[in-house]
Amino acid sequence: MSRFWSDLTHTLSPYVPGEQPRLAGLTKLNTNESPYGPPPAVLTAIAAEAADTLRLYPDPASTALREAIAAYHGLDADQVFVGNGSDEVLAHAFAALLKHAGPLKFPDISYSFYPVYARLFGIATETVPLDDGFRIRIADYAGPTGAVILPNPNAPTGVALGRAEIGALLAQHADAPVVIDEAYVDFGAETAIPLIADHPNLLVVRTMSKSRSLAGLRVGYALGHPDLIQALTRVKDSFNSYPLGRPAQAGALASIAEE
Repeated sequence: MSRFWSDLTHTLSPYVPGEQPRLAGLTKLNTNESPYGPPPAVLTAIAAEAADTLRLYPDPASTALREAIAAYHGLDADQVFVGNGSDEVLAHAFAALLKHAGPLKFPDISYSFYPVYARLFGIATETVPLDDGFRIRIADYAGPTGAVILPNPNAPTGVALGRAEIGALLAQHADAPVVIDEAYVDFGAETAIPLIADHPNLLVVRTMSKSRSLAGLRVGYALGHPDLIQALTRVKDSFNSYPLGRPAQAGALASIAEE
């Protein structure tokens, strides 16, 4: 510790990322990286950006990528936000949407970055216990709240909620932001994206690190009502206008095309 640290720095308990051991031939499971590389077309698109154009800033709005993601999910581009991995997208959501008079609710066994972000941004929290089967029970989230964030499927338990249950949660808290973190949705869960049309309080966060084998590229995105996306953009542009470099945008765009 140093006398030059701010009061905030003294109070932080940072998230600890998964260990990255440097051992040849190791089968590493601790960070849930895909054992398969991205498609050749994605690698070609990334390599093509290693050119003279790297002297130029990337598109700060990632327009082409947002349009492609929107088309893929049947949404409009103003319903899409992209960032440097879903962790950054989540951080912007905490700052932009999840700090209110009531507590932020999330499961007691869940993604360990949630309490870190809450502490960083000064957000009061209430952890909700899982049941004896390590399941999230929507009824347990009843009562006053400032906002709710849930992973679906939950991590590290892997237990998923159905879309109808997410819909019930959204109706239960129609006046509060609800963030559904779908980092692992492609491994057997039902996406909440179709609920966006009827629920302006819903933000769905996705990553390209897991099922799209792009953990090293750091691309995440959020989907929701344009008002929620605008809030994320305001925070992003108050922090870093250029979160995704040219190779990241090109690789992510190619990944969307290479279904």
